[in-house]
Amino acid sequence: ILFRGKHGKCAHEFIVDLRPFKRSAGVSEEDVAKRLQDYGFHSPTMSWPVPGTLMIEPTESEDLNELDRFADAMLAIRDEIKAIEQGEIDYADSPLKHAPHTLLDISSQNWNRKYSRETAVTPLPYVRANKFWPTVGRVDNVHGDRNLICTCAPVEEYAASDI
Repeated sequence: ILFRGKHGKCAHEFIVDLRPFKRSAGVSEEDVAKRLQDYGFHSPTMSWPVPGTLMIEPTESEDLNELDRFADAMLAIRDEIKAIEQGEIDYADSPLKHAPHTLLDISSQNWNRKYSRETAVTPLPYVRANKFWPTVGRVDNVHGDRNLICTCAPVEEYAASDI
């Protein structure tokens, strides 16, 4: 955790530095953010304000059980990174590289991954009871940021309406 106070505490948000995992296992902040979707969590803010990090912002609306589930997910993801570091699985074949996993991914006749479908979509027991299904897999975020496509109606339609 970056930016701790003088007593080792952090504020209502904190920044997790994932840069060492890029060096040790090839795992990026995007990999972890996308894998969190398989655990049922919305991806946190990536690389802001520090590149290679995640900004985690639990709020007063999250109960202790939800915070515990998030901590369990982060610990399980750390174990997935260790498996890459220890050579148990190659990064290119890992759940982290292929996250998030969609319903279409796992219902396909073709499953050529080196990990099970269960590992892909229900990595911890609590996920099975309340599965969140990402609708799309990995996309090229940089391309999307640089090539924004608006699917809104033309501005003239809004100007002409009686709202």
